[in-house]
Amino acid sequence: MTGDRDKMSCVEFQAQLPELVGSGADAGAHPHIQSCELCRALLSDLETIAEAARQLFPVEEPPEELWEHIELAIKSEEGEPGDSN
Repeated sequence: MTGDRDKMSCVEFQAQLPELVGSGADAGAHPHIQSCELCRALLSDLETIAEAARQLFPVEEPPEELWEHIELAIKSEEGEPGDSN
């Protein structure tokens, strides 16, 4: 099967690229990338775009008290046990 990956066309590789990247595998280690300048440039561009997207939407941790506020809001909407609602 490795021989098939070495002889893969650009179209075949690019069709598999989303799955390869989505799996977390190192797409740069794929045999086709090693021998194809065009696909290597495409992968580099995609990695640049992905990094720019991560910078646009940084992951922010919510404040520690957030879940406590949510819990209190739910309880106040449902009414505390023993309330006459």
